[in-house]
Amino acid sequence: MKKENQVSQKDQLIMKAKKLKTISTDNLVLFLNLGMLEMYRKASNKKYSLNTAFKNITLMLLMFLVSVAHAQTSTLKKITNKPSVTVLNIDTKGMNIEPVQMGNMVRLELEKLDSFEVMDRYDVSYVVEKNKLNIANCYGKICLVEVGSMINSEKMFTGSAELIGETIVVTFRLIDVKSSSIEKVQVNEYLNLPKELQAMVKVSISEMFGRPIEKTQVSYLSKKNNFESSTNNPSKSSVNLSGPRSGFTYFTGEAGKILQAPNSEGGFGSYPLMFQFGYQFEVQYLNEGNYQALFEFLPTVSGFNQNVFIPSITIMNGFRDNKHGWELAFGPTFGLVTKANGYYDSEQKWHLQSDWKDSSVNTAPTVSRLDSRGEYELQAGFIIAAGKTFKSGKLNIPVNFYLVPNKDGVRIGASFGFNAKRKKSDL
Repeated sequence: MKKENQVSQKDQLIMKAKKLKTISTDNLVLFLNLGMLEMYRKASNKKYSLNTAFKNITLMLLMFLVSVAHAQTSTLKKITNKPSVTVLNIDTKGMNIEPVQMGNMVRLELEKLDSFEVMDRYDVSYVVEKNKLNIANCYGKICLVEVGSMINSEKMFTGSAELIGETIVVTFRLIDVKSSSIEKVQVNEYLNLPKELQAMVKVSISEMFGRPIEKTQVSYLSKKNNFESSTNNPSKSSVNLSGPRSGFTYFTGEAGKILQAPNSEGGFGSYPLMFQFGYQFEVQYLNEGNYQALFEFLPTVSGFNQNVFIPSITIMNGFRDNKHGWELAFGPTFGLVTKANGYYDSEQKWHLQSDWKDSSVNTAPTVSRLDSRGEYELQAGFIIAAGKTFKSGKLNIPVNFYLVPNKDGVRIGASFGFNAKRKKSDL
């Protein structure tokens, strides 16, 4: 009995041990399952974060596209909200252009402003034919308001271009159809330059609506005595800037010393500052835009105030700025000067070759230089000149400065003159 109890206790211990072993295995499985759940949770959180970020980016992109679409819609609304304007014909008097052509010019310049919905010329023709309108003499406010009401145009644009004497008068008016009132009026006077009528229309319309205009172009079209160009100086007339020139020239370097030396030493006994007088002949061979190209021929005489006679001829190629009157020219210059052959002694004193009286051979090198006792010779040089032309009515007053470099010294000078614009019939 006792043994049976012991066996029974032993079995109970074994069973208890087995039971404990089973619980430990379950706990291990549970632990592993919990670890997997934690990993799944972290992965899910990461995926959720990425999805949230993607959704945020998508939302921001959609908001940006909506704002761009709204801006474009607003812009389109602004464009479509431009007031409509209609141009029929523009009256012309004394001009070699039909009112229809003038109207087309005006219509083109209004379209360039991009401020109006300008009715196309073909649409105008269609509406006129459809409604059987007579617009041959429809230039006044009453007629234009009636036509504008029929074709549902908010604005009507009219005007005229008339030749009065030697002046083209351009007048434009903008009419509001609803109020039957004239909103804007623009009147400009231009030179009689019919080939520049399109430019006149552009200037007038730009000025009428406060757009920037080029002052130089306005001057060319409206100022009679402005610096000439191909615009305000058409083929029927030419600019002749030929005229007298006077000024002074100053000799530097060795030439200046020789001029001041006494006659006995080959000098001229004069001061190196000399007065000069001449006459400039000028021909334009290019006259376009803001520049002119000139061929200039200038004979002058210098030094007669110092008992010296120095004739010269200068040929220059010049370029002039029509806008401000500045000019640059350069070219060869030729003059007659007295030169003699001689030599310098050991003390650097000048002697004529004929002064050598010794029977021995003169070993000093022979030199040809400026000398009052010599013979006239042709001397060439290169001149660079620059200046500006001032205007007073039709009178042109050119002021120029020039430079003639030479191995014997630089010659500098200044000159001024006067001339006027002439027509071919005056030449």
